[in-house]
Amino acid sequence: MNLPNINKKRIISLLKDGKRLDGRKPFEYRDIEIETGISINAEGTSRVRIGKTEVIVGVKMSTQEPYTDHEDEGTMVTSMEFSQVAGERYESGPPQMDSIEIARVVDRGIRESRFIDWKKLCIKAGEKVWSIMIDIYCINDDGDVMDASAIGAVVALRLARFPKYDKENEAVLYGEFTDDPLPLTDHVPFTMTFHKIGESLLADPNRDEEDAADSRITLSVSSGKKEKMINAMQKGGIIGITIQEMEEIITQAEKVYDKVFEEVEKKTKNLIKSK
Repeated sequence: MNLPNINKKRIISLLKDGKRLDGRKPFEYRDIEIETGISINAEGTSRVRIGKTEVIVGVKMSTQEPYTDHEDEGTMVTSMEFSQVAGERYESGPPQMDSIEIARVVDRGIRESRFIDWKKLCIKAGEKVWSIMIDIYCINDDGDVMDASAIGAVVALRLARFPKYDKENEAVLYGEFTDDPLPLTDHVPFTMTFHKIGESLLADPNRDEEDAADSRITLSVSSGKKEKMINAMQKGGIIGITIQEMEEIITQAEKVYDKVFEEVEKKTKNLIKSK
């Protein structure tokens, strides 16, 4: 949806002075709130709010035959949908390109970070493995749904527990849960999206700022026990990003990671302890 030129000019003018409409600094995130226990039927759930943006994420598990090129590894499918109540631009129907892109970026960040130990999802090599389904649902879009979705997916995975499995009948007992968590590693992915508006860069845009952006780039970063690593990257928008701008984005991404990821990590660990 196009933003009126007068609004875009106002945003560009403020950014030149290092300011934003809501008083934040260019790379400052809004408050992030995380909840769990949203659904009693899902293996793992989360609700994430970044400012007024709100997403709900559910993790469901089933069994299936493995892919022929990964016969001893589990699988994962990620889907994303905008509710009609998320904003006036959204209508009912099949997922649009923005939904598909968010799902793919979230999926890729999880896969490429090696956050899930896929081999531990194998029930019987060549015959049956666990399949993880991540469903993301945005109920309010005030910008930066990409980052909110990624945080929600990771939190839901970390809080998820295996459903009971009847080995004799090879059946999942849905609605009955074990205390066994998913086989996750310490390579926790954290996704950050940076937008270019005019000649300025910023993180965590609100809806007007996102509409004013000419381009964006999303980084999925993890560290584990080693130094930070960019696991996945996605470019969007029609305007290019210069080498100098990319260097600035990487510099700011490291700072955002150190501050915002630590806040998310603390909140997530508190939720895990309270389960």
